[in-house]
Amino acid sequence: MTFVFWTLIFLICYCYFGYPVVVACLGYILRRPIEKGECEPAVSVILSIWNEEDVIKSKIKNLLSLDYPAEKIEILIGSDGSSDQTNDMIRQFIDPRVHLIEDAQRRGKMATLNDLVKKAKNEIIVFTDARQIFERDAVKVLVSNFNDSQVGCVSGELMFSKKDGATARGINLYWNYEKFIRRAESHVHSMLGATGAIYAIRRELFTEIPEDIVLDDMFVPFKIIQSGYRAVFDSSAIAYDEVADSSREEHRRKTRTLFGNYQIFWVFREMFNPAKSPIAFQLFSHKLLRVLIPLFMVALFFINWSLTGELLYQMLFDLQKLFYIMAVIGGLARHQKYGILKTVSKVCYIPYVFCLLNFSALIGFLRFFAARQDITWEKARD
Repeated sequence: MTFVFWTLIFLICYCYFGYPVVVACLGYILRRPIEKGECEPAVSVILSIWNEEDVIKSKIKNLLSLDYPAEKIEILIGSDGSSDQTNDMIRQFIDPRVHLIEDAQRRGKMATLNDLVKKAKNEIIVFTDARQIFERDAVKVLVSNFNDSQVGCVSGELMFSKKDGATARGINLYWNYEKFIRRAESHVHSMLGATGAIYAIRRELFTEIPEDIVLDDMFVPFKIIQSGYRAVFDSSAIAYDEVADSSREEHRRKTRTLFGNYQIFWVFREMFNPAKSPIAFQLFSHKLLRVLIPLFMVALFFINWSLTGELLYQMLFDLQKLFYIMAVIGGLARHQKYGILKTVSKVCYIPYVFCLLNFSALIGFLRFFAARQDITWEKARD
């Protein structure tokens, strides 16, 4: 039991601390520079939306104001059974670049994306969502990476506004940590998935997405990597969003994402084979271990409990209990903005968000094996 105990501790520490250091070093040693260049290929921006009346006008205005030649850009908006005023709002835009494709029934995001790509006329496809706002030069920066013939997919960077709540602070910290890893992986060969709110691909590399897939921003890059191209991260192509300060919303979003990860593991199981995959090491260390951590944590707690007859293991068990108590306190105090509870929230928000994310991963695991995740989506709102 002691061997299993220390193995689990090693794997958890390696996943969260060791691997980022290793991949950063590999990225520095094996760095594969991208031959970016000035280029302005014709671009199709596509959005799959549902009931976005509160944000769709600002999104379209943002896309129409981009620093990109008007004659080289089209905006295809697929409305997946929207029942609010979204479609009417889109029709108010008489700009010839804006095209609305309506579907009376909800079929899911992937079915809508597949239809939009079929209708797209241009050589570069830019995927985005309704809520996020692009920097004016975001598309120009994205497509400059396609000057490199080995690049098939480019992800931009999503910047979150700062909020004072514990959930928001924790998610911001976690997202910055993820972007650090993604950047390092991109230097080695390819990132493991794009930022769904802002990424671009060569149109000829698009493979139709199965309608039951949850994560297009992992499926599409993985297919491109399988084709022998790179999927890279460019932090100078920026989109902006607000981070949610709702633990319920973050749990719902993360559960869906982790369910989607298990789908990707199954669909792309050959990508774990180093003989066939340039990202096998990253895929195991970053993605697979990350979703197994909740199971490791549960096993570690009970194994540690069984070993408390020795002083060392009793001390480690007490530290585990303290960590989870801090997580509970962080959750209870997460909305406090004044007094001692604000201080408590600042101390305990990292254990709280760590446990929230791992609990969501555990639920995603259970949903995958129960096959209970809906393919339609609900909008993320604070």
